[in-house]
Amino acid sequence: MKASSDDVKKLREITGAGMMVAKKALEEAENFEAARVLLRKKGQATLAKKSTRAAKEGLIVSYVHAGGKVGVLLELNCETDFVARNEEFKKLADELALQIAAVNPSFISREEVPQDMVEKEKEIYLEQIKDKPENVRAKIVEGKLDKFYEEVCLLEQVWVRDQDKKIKDLIAEQVNKLGENIQVRRFTRFALGSQ
Repeated sequence: MKASSDDVKKLREITGAGMMVAKKALEEAENFEAARVLLRKKGQATLAKKSTRAAKEGLIVSYVHAGGKVGVLLELNCETDFVARNEEFKKLADELALQIAAVNPSFISREEVPQDMVEKEKEIYLEQIKDKPENVRAKIVEGKLDKFYEEVCLLEQVWVRDQDKKIKDLIAEQVNKLGENIQVRRFTRFALGSQ
């Protein structure tokens, strides 16, 4: 696709990618949406590369929902205090806290879900589909487990502000933009009257 300056500008605004990166994605892709998807994939690859680097700086942010009935404390880590003071990083932390308040995940990632909980879910799903043919059961269970992870894992959840994007994609975009490893370290959600 030929990359017009308007398309480059629009893609940069949506993804936060640099000018040359956005231009190259547009040239490689068949259309604008394909370029956007390409940049998201590159963001995931960048995240995988940077995920091994130590992230010991960052922020602790709080969010209290209107009415004061739900609150969140979140620790979001990055590699340097320079990025921790960056407005984009602060905005990401605020968005993640809002997501936690709204959707109430129990874990950060799939890896944190206890194996006995996963096995119990599999048992339930197998019982629900016992009448299905043997050759499709594994695929059905896998699909149901993916849905389960989307409900209980922050990184797997669909972002409340953009149904086409998961939280892990949002973080990957910021890793791509800021050039550092970014990790959700921990969070706590408080709801009035719950334990």
